[in-house]
Amino acid sequence: MQTYCKGDFMVDTNEKKEYAIKVSNVSKMYKLYQRNRDRMIDSLGLSRKKLYKEHYALNDINFEIKNGESVGIIGTNGAGKSTILKIITGVLKPTTGTLDINGRISALLELGAGFNQEYTGIENIYLNGTMLGYSREEIDAKMDDILAFADIGDFVYQPVKSYSSGMFVRLAFAVAINIDPEILIVDEALSVGDVFFQAKCYKKFEDFKKQGKTILFVSHDLSSIRKYCDRVILFNKGHKLAEGAPKEMIDLYKKILTGSKEDIEKAETLGVEALQDKTKDGFDEKNENTWSSHFEVNPDRVVYGSKEVEIIDFGLEDETGNLTSVLSKDADFVIKYKVRFNEKVKNPIFTYTFKNVKGLEVTGTNTLIERSYLEEGQPGEEYTVSFKQNMNLQGGDYLLSMSCTGYDLEGNLKAYHRCYDLLSVTVISDKDTVGFYDMYSKVEITKN
Repeated sequence: MQTYCKGDFMVDTNEKKEYAIKVSNVSKMYKLYQRNRDRMIDSLGLSRKKLYKEHYALNDINFEIKNGESVGIIGTNGAGKSTILKIITGVLKPTTGTLDINGRISALLELGAGFNQEYTGIENIYLNGTMLGYSREEIDAKMDDILAFADIGDFVYQPVKSYSSGMFVRLAFAVAINIDPEILIVDEALSVGDVFFQAKCYKKFEDFKKQGKTILFVSHDLSSIRKYCDRVILFNKGHKLAEGAPKEMIDLYKKILTGSKEDIEKAETLGVEALQDKTKDGFDEKNENTWSSHFEVNPDRVVYGSKEVEIIDFGLEDETGNLTSVLSKDADFVIKYKVRFNEKVKNPIFTYTFKNVKGLEVTGTNTLIERSYLEEGQPGEEYTVSFKQNMNLQGGDYLLSMSCTGYDLEGNLKAYHRCYDLLSVTVISDKDTVGFYDMYSKVEITKN
């Protein structure tokens, strides 16, 4: 067990606890000075007044990660994600609060930190392994695995200053991930190298999960967060807003990305419930003249937005033009919805997305990608948006989402109306291949 307590560091390996990481009331404050002169005066204690502005990168953070659990941390840039990881790994000390670590950590933060440019790759492996607390004998036992994973050949005997950037990160990643830690901490580090090396990295990550290792994972790749994490913690501007199931936290994160400054400030003080849209969506499911009346709309759908543009009806048509949520594989179909402009909006973007039952986004598109533009909508105007395509998804159940978004004058994405997991769609198939799609291969077998 490692414990940080108001900047002090202690080690106690005698006590075994059910949690791997416990963060209690941790804050990290930085002093921001307007002038270097003020910094010097303050460091010498020559002024009685405060010459700096306090900036809290983290503010009273509390969470616990159990042994064998995979937990993700998500949030916008500047939310405090990397700061909390650096505190957990001992790179930074908290201003206040306590931190308990129960297990040996390997951290993939800034790959190559601690490498000596004049040393060879082999020498840096021993250097990094020693810094991580391993004996020479333990490093020797892992050497073959490290070299095989890095796969940089005889360059491992050359000074790392001669390496390309790709070779450098391959070696750094190989060292960090092959020392058999009890706790693995990853910060946006699974996208290094070429596509073959990335596949190797993800395979190693999956092996860690199968072995019951504790994993703390920070990434902007929401698909990876959803795939690998049992639980997700949502950060925003140094605060922990919420924690829970990946799907729920990712939906809240998307609201933060498109929410107003006032909404986010309200969420920080009142909790994430302040981000929930309490208003009803515009679907009149009991009106037989609407498309949506032909469908069973998901009662747990997530709906929010500023409503300058509003989705008021939706439907799916099969290849015969019938309204249905049961579609045949390899058949044409149409996703369509009606929108009403409540205010003047320029260049709106209309979207749809299919997710699988685990919440992974499988496919989708929008009018910006398809280069189908509506320059402007006026208050009171209504439009029908139709996406016509062929169903290439494998047989199974999917969730359909749709939305209307756009960009404000400052270039920020704005959600006018988003309807996540609106409808369950079933694809009927008599031939499924591997994965999400059928490539409709034409096979020939000829005798030579």
